[in-house]
Amino acid sequence: MSTPPRAVVITCSTRAAAGAYADRTGPLVVDAVREWGLAADRPVVVPDGPLVEEALRQAVATGAALVLTTGGTGLTPTDRTPEATRAVIDREVPGIAEAIRAAGVAAGVPTAMLSRGVAGLAGRTLVVNLPGSTGGVKDGLAVLAPVVAHALEQVVGGDHR
Repeated sequence: MSTPPRAVVITCSTRAAAGAYADRTGPLVVDAVREWGLAADRPVVVPDGPLVEEALRQAVATGAALVLTTGGTGLTPTDRTPEATRAVIDREVPGIAEAIRAAGVAAGVPTAMLSRGVAGLAGRTLVVNLPGSTGGVKDGLAVLAPVVAHALEQVVGGDHR
């Protein structure tokens, strides 16, 4: 029996990191990746800003196959998750982020198009930014569910099905 690939979930929220409110999106993401057959610990919760990039680099350094972030993708001055992600990844996978935005808009949330989330590869780790709302996370997870296993196989050199 082989060890399942590992995922790391990072919640990017200054208020959740400070304990102003409970992290509601990170646990949703952890539950989903476990349903997909990946191993995942509890979410890492960091405030917006430089600690996002640090958490991303730590997750990649541990050899995680998948890193999913939630939060920090909007237009407020502290929403810097996409910039932190771009500093860590080697290659972008723009179709993932585009599909997540499109799914939100199709679900009747026009503000989903304001998400600046990105997706890409940091070595052999797939990194995807999800929005910080529970609805946005659910829409994003629905987009990822049918493709994440194939994407992770491709990252390590697997052939097309």
